[in-house]
Amino acid sequence: MLLRFRVQSSSPSQSSSDSSPHLCRPEERSALLDFKSTTNLEEFYFDDYATPRPIIQTWNESKDCCLWEGITCDKVKGHVIGLDLSWNCIEANLTSNSSLFRLEKLQNLNLAYNHFCLPNLSFGFNRWKSLTYLNLSDSMFLDGSFPFDEIFLLPKLVSLDLSDNYGLLLDNIKFQMLVHNLTELRFLILDSVNMSMVVPSSLLNLTSSLEYLNLYHCNLQGNFPNQVFQLPSLQFLDLSYNFDLRGNLPESNQSSTLKYLNLANTSFSGELPHSIGNLKLLKELNLHGCQFYGSIPGSLANLTELTQLDFFANHLRGQIPDVFGKIHKLTDLRLDENNFGGKIPASIFNLTHLTFLSLSSNKLLGRVPSWLFSLPSLSHLDLQNNCLTGPVDHVEMPNLILQEVYLSNNEISGSIPSSFFDLVHLTRVDLSSNNFTGTITPDMLSKLVDLEDLDLSNNSLLSLSNNGTAVNYSFPNLWSLKFSSCNIHKFPSFLRKAERLEVLDISKNKISGQIQKWEIEGMSLDTLDLSYNFLTGIELFGFGNLEIVDLRSNLLQGSLPILSTTWDSMQKLLISGNNLTGEIPSFYCNFTSLKVLVLANNRLRGKIPECLGNLSHLNILDLRMNKFHGRIPNLFVSSFFLTLSLNGNQLEGILPRSLVNCSFLEILDVGNNNLNDTFPHWLGVLPLLKVLILRSNRFHGVISNSVPAFYFPQLRIIDVAQNDFMGLLPGNYFKIWKGMRDIDPADKVNSEYIDDNIKCLTEKSCVDFGMIIYKDSVKVIMKGSERELVRILKIFTTIDFSSNQFQGPIPEELGELNSLLLLNLSHNSLNGQIPSSLGKLAELESLDLSSNKLEGRIPEQLIKLTFLSVLNLSHNELVGHIPEGKQFSTFSNDSYTGNSGLCGFPLTKKCKEPRPPSPQFDEKDDSTAVFEWKFALAGYGCGLVLGLSLGYIAFTIGKPWWLVKKVEKYQQKWEPKS
Repeated sequence: MLLRFRVQSSSPSQSSSDSSPHLCRPEERSALLDFKSTTNLEEFYFDDYATPRPIIQTWNESKDCCLWEGITCDKVKGHVIGLDLSWNCIEANLTSNSSLFRLEKLQNLNLAYNHFCLPNLSFGFNRWKSLTYLNLSDSMFLDGSFPFDEIFLLPKLVSLDLSDNYGLLLDNIKFQMLVHNLTELRFLILDSVNMSMVVPSSLLNLTSSLEYLNLYHCNLQGNFPNQVFQLPSLQFLDLSYNFDLRGNLPESNQSSTLKYLNLANTSFSGELPHSIGNLKLLKELNLHGCQFYGSIPGSLANLTELTQLDFFANHLRGQIPDVFGKIHKLTDLRLDENNFGGKIPASIFNLTHLTFLSLSSNKLLGRVPSWLFSLPSLSHLDLQNNCLTGPVDHVEMPNLILQEVYLSNNEISGSIPSSFFDLVHLTRVDLSSNNFTGTITPDMLSKLVDLEDLDLSNNSLLSLSNNGTAVNYSFPNLWSLKFSSCNIHKFPSFLRKAERLEVLDISKNKISGQIQKWEIEGMSLDTLDLSYNFLTGIELFGFGNLEIVDLRSNLLQGSLPILSTTWDSMQKLLISGNNLTGEIPSFYCNFTSLKVLVLANNRLRGKIPECLGNLSHLNILDLRMNKFHGRIPNLFVSSFFLTLSLNGNQLEGILPRSLVNCSFLEILDVGNNNLNDTFPHWLGVLPLLKVLILRSNRFHGVISNSVPAFYFPQLRIIDVAQNDFMGLLPGNYFKIWKGMRDIDPADKVNSEYIDDNIKCLTEKSCVDFGMIIYKDSVKVIMKGSERELVRILKIFTTIDFSSNQFQGPIPEELGELNSLLLLNLSHNSLNGQIPSSLGKLAELESLDLSSNKLEGRIPEQLIKLTFLSVLNLSHNELVGHIPEGKQFSTFSNDSYTGNSGLCGFPLTKKCKEPRPPSPQFDEKDDSTAVFEWKFALAGYGCGLVLGLSLGYIAFTIGKPWWLVKKVEKYQQKWEPKS
């Protein structure tokens, strides 16, 4: 809940019509009718503040204009003094000869939420010398110059609202003019006006009569002057969403008139001063998303009028003090995303008016107090992401108002008390990722008649009973139920009468056998996740609106399931990791809304249907590890593909040239097939391609060294191993692969993944993979074994050109790829010396140059590779001393076998001639700052990705224990937080 304050800025009398008969002056009635005749009424989009009301249509000559809606007249002389046309759907030009300017006695004018065009430089605002209230909020098409010069010369103006005119620029000169001339102002509302050119110190000149100042989202920058807080009449101050506005709360003993203060999402910082207790009239205080630190001062208890307090996402620490229990009028309290520790203070029980309490994402300890569920006014309770432990005690007097409870990601144990289910008006409950035990029964859930969303996932000892299935339990409002990673053995058939249930996630449980039709009939799900169970069969016939189906990693057999769903509803279908056979049914091509189709790791056969090309919304197609044969169909005439994975089939022929149309493609994996083609240099034009896997096919020929400079701009992983490529290695490609150089060190710590973000395909089309988590994966060769990266780090970069027929020297250009982590050129016919430029591959963790014809010495520059964990130079013609020190002291004989001319540690062969002196390395190549960063992060012997990402690696062939130990040591430290 983010607090943002807003008030009506129009005059209180502006919208009411005067009832005095026949006072309307003919010339002013004529002016109003002329204005009506020049306006158009359009349909506009409005927010929740008001409803459009085109009252101008009701104006007619048969009724005195002082009785028209929106008109206020002077009771004595009949002049129109108030005009309220807000929310009238008006579209009109407001020129200098507009009939509105003939209403020269106007005092209150509200034109908010219309569309007026200002086409010239001269207007008539200066004719309204008596104007006191002017509201032009969200009302101007700024086709020309805005009439600041005229508006700022209205001597009696008390209230000015120019908010939500997003193209309006108010520079420092105009703002100085405003504060200099409008000395009677009490209300100034400029939210969403561009004030980036206004110097914050200009605010010091604001009139002392100012009561209300709204500068929300104005792009103010720089240091905010503290003196503004002490303006003698100021009651409302909103500076929120000025992200670069800096400042702090002043240390002052002077009391303040402030009632509302909003600094949310600014760069205000510092400790909360003791003087904050002098804001004794304050009702709402919002410091959401600032940079305040330290503890909460005890003087906060003086703010006895406070009703809403938001300290979300600061750096506050210490225990939550008892002072909050003394602010008895509090209704909303947000302390989440700080560093508070200790126990939840019992004094909060005194807050009998509290409706919203969020203490999430802190370091709170101890048990969840049962009295929280008895607070008489509480409707929202959020304690998730803390360190709370122990069981939840029985609730003596359940709160019958409580609607939302979030306790996820703690260490709460024991059974959920039965009294919890007496909180009968709960709508949303999240108790996931704890240590709850026991059994949830249908009758417990049926008590919660208002329940809409329940998440009990990741409580491994919590089970769900099917007892009482003969009783027709009713769940009239339930739409989402998640029991993933619990201890469920049977499908919860008692839910078949939950007619509004849309999302059911019971993945990662122990449900076995078949799910019978009677167990699911009556459900109208759109999302069904049964992945990672032991199901042998399920009949999905009967579901009419399924959008997401996840049946991954079960024991399903036979053909692909028949889905009786409307053809335009299915969006994500994931059935990988089963024992399914047969072909892809042709009716799958009728899922015209399908975005994700994952059928990998089955025993499917036949040809890939050409008709899949009809699925114009398809983003991910994963058919790996099946027995598909024939050619890859030409599916890609007009495509939004992000991932295409066909690895491990029996496909043949050439890559379809229509892949060049897939301008959003990030991952292409066609490894381990029988494709027969040349290197697809034409894919280099794809701007987002990051992963290209051609391994173990029959690709052949020379990889041309003549390429445009923009080819493969984001490539991170390329694997062309075990093909028939020949000729020289393509040094010019290595020059232009910018995705393998200069990766931001911050990305190494943040550990982002290629597929983590929502994928925006065009400005109008985004794909959100929602609750179903599909993680791209590829297989790489490390230390001779094939391993699967089931999540691909954005920083994982690898080149594998092994097991081909490449000849000639290793290009010096490889040394420019300073973010490369894995380089494998083994089993070719490369000759010449190992280039010393490889010593610049500062991030390199695995280097395999084995089984070539390399000669000469091992370059001493390789000593600088401080992350190198795997080195294989065996079976070459290398001679001389093996470099000593750093990583080279960790490698075994296996790294050098088959090189009869090598000598020195770790070989038993001693060197006869003295070891040559180490070269003087350029300090720019190995600066102290970079060196210290690396070793502080990982230390000798552990590369960043081997210590960071291999916690997510499935070892498909054996377990290299030297690597496993490193993973165990570093996984916990570097695994990204969920």
